[in-house]
Amino acid sequence: MTSLVFAPPAPPSLPVLGREARFPLRRVYCIGRNYPWPGDGGAVPEEPFYFMKPADAVCLAEGSLPYPPLTADFCHEIEWVVAIGRHGFEIAPDEALSHVWGYGVGLDLTRRDLQQAAKAVGRPWEGSKAFDACATCTPLRPVSEVGHLRQGAIWLRVNGVMRQQADLVDLLHPVDRLISALSRSVPLHPGDLIYTGTPAGVGPLLPGDRVSGGIDGVGRFELLVASPKA
Repeated sequence: MTSLVFAPPAPPSLPVLGREARFPLRRVYCIGRNYPWPGDGGAVPEEPFYFMKPADAVCLAEGSLPYPPLTADFCHEIEWVVAIGRHGFEIAPDEALSHVWGYGVGLDLTRRDLQQAAKAVGRPWEGSKAFDACATCTPLRPVSEVGHLRQGAIWLRVNGVMRQQADLVDLLHPVDRLISALSRSVPLHPGDLIYTGTPAGVGPLLPGDRVSGGIDGVGRFELLVASPKA
């Protein structure tokens, strides 16, 4: 048996609503610009594009949300989360939904000032998108319970004020096409999450803000933004 130089950490996972068993996480893919935004002229990217977040940076969407270091522009992006339950490579669009295990509601959290600084000099976004607790997600709900949604309100409020509001039908690339396109780049495996993009209205969060959001038929959450660590 191969020995390890130290004990590995417990594998990251998310709870499943109403069950004791948890959903283990493998990789986290985030889709960019997948809803219509003001000023984009109605343009639809020919192919969806993605970036990644560490699986162990995904945290449950409850309680407090830590304010990260090195930023003064910490932004929310509410997203529909797809949990993959079956391996597939070069998946046809008409077979894509059979690879979905379940769904959740998440936040793609961004250090926007770091992202803009990286863009300005042509550097990667990694520092703006990949940090501790950079993604939240509600408990997952299996397809066997919720089915495959084609529409449903997606929304986010900060201190009771609506910031983001759309419908899942507004996705520029729907879930079946996202899965198919992504699987042409990398094989998908059980435990992968896909954050499917965010509607217009993203904005900054401040310590003490109360953030609530949800998707009809999937779930909802409420979080309190914590103060930055001294």
